[in-house]
Amino acid sequence: VATAPNQVWSWDITWLPSLIRGKFFYCYMIVDVFSRKIVGRAAHDTESDVHAAVLITAACAAEGVQRHQLVIHADNGGPMKGATMLATLQQLGVAASFSRPGVSDDNPYAEALFRTLKYRPDYPSRPFASIDSARAWVDRFVHWYNTVHLHSAIRFVTPEQRHRGDDADILRARAR
Repeated sequence: VATAPNQVWSWDITWLPSLIRGKFFYCYMIVDVFSRKIVGRAAHDTESDVHAAVLITAACAAEGVQRHQLVIHADNGGPMKGATMLATLQQLGVAASFSRPGVSDDNPYAEALFRTLKYRPDYPSRPFASIDSARAWVDRFVHWYNTVHLHSAIRFVTPEQRHRGDDADILRARAR
């Protein structure tokens, strides 16, 4: 249970289509369960525990996460359970949580985020031409999601407003 930002994160990787049939780019995203803010994202042309470890290290630094403050939840994919990733979590003092084996809906926050990403009206109708174009689109999506999107699960404030703690004043003003 998350009662404040940076207590529980959920993360996953989704495929972004490329111009080459059968080849994908991989979009890594970390979402804060309390605020729904995307606290980390990256796009790569390979899926790897090294990329994941770098992303999570950077997100922890950007958010000022202290040792033993955070639980991070993921499914049982290779990058999530890779040796580099697990060693990085241990070094950061981050507790790992994994989905139950064979359960497809045990990571709902990350899956809901990816559904929002792929069903945006501006999601490209054609495959991404390059990793740079995929990264640029993901960056625009994250900006919109965190700062413009009024999220229904957090009473129609933006994830950034909730993450900063501005939501209480906004909701009080709205009620008045």
